Amino acid sequence: MGFEFKYIIEAIPSLLQGAKLTCFITIWGILGGLTMGTVAGLMRIAGTTAVGGESYGFFGILSKVGQKVAVGYIELIRGTPIIVQAMFMYFALPMLIEVVTGFRGVRFDALTAAIITIIINAGAYIAEIVRGAVQSVNKGLVEAGMAMGISRMQLIVNVIGPIALKRAIPPLGNQFIISLKDTSLFIVIGVGELTRQGQEIMASNFRALEIWSAVAVCYLIMTSALALLLKYFEKRMKII
Repeated sequence: MGFEFKYIIEAIPSLLQGAKLTCFITIWGILGGLTMGTVAGLMRIAGTTAVGGESYGFFGILSKVGQKVAVGYIELIRGTPIIVQAMFMYFALPMLIEVVTGFRGVRFDALTAAIITIIINAGAYIAEIVRGAVQSVNKGLVEAGMAMGISRMQLIVNVIGPIALKRAIPPLGNQFIISLKDTSLFIVIGVGELTRQGQEIMASNFRALEIWSAVAVCYLIMTSALALLLKYFEKRMKII
């Protein structure tokens, strides 16, 4: 039994449908993860010299609480496999909600659970990327901004932010590619993404060599396209 391309050609429509869903999950996961990760990353270093110095009074307390919450979130997510997070979100979270609140029937569909899982998972890693990028900014620039009397928010937006963003793009690109590949793990909760489509096709025609080769090529095309896009942004922004 040799390699026959006709089985790949027959599988293309289903694989493209799975790839489309994979891209959909990835895009929403990246957008949500960026938002969540940026907030968590800034909370992680709130009230430190990296963002203008220590805060006092109410804002000092808020900074300390924010740091603890961010650290707890980051360590929890980075310390557990994404496949466990997906299964918890889909199977266990509804039960936890019922135990805590008494509400029954609260349940996420598989696609929603997958997107939320990617957002939460990517957000934890992006938070550390944001933290590292902000802390890499020359302290002299931060001190100069403070000496000019600009507010902490202006300092973050106009001085720290642009430099940190340029330095964060390469590691962010790596995380985006990882998140795209992580979507394959959502096969465990029944999401019809690319890997699930490949499995169903292979189960019907038993052509594992052709089908899994085609699935691998699809992932390679998507990750390569994403890498090229990120490389374009790196060049445009002149990473320093």
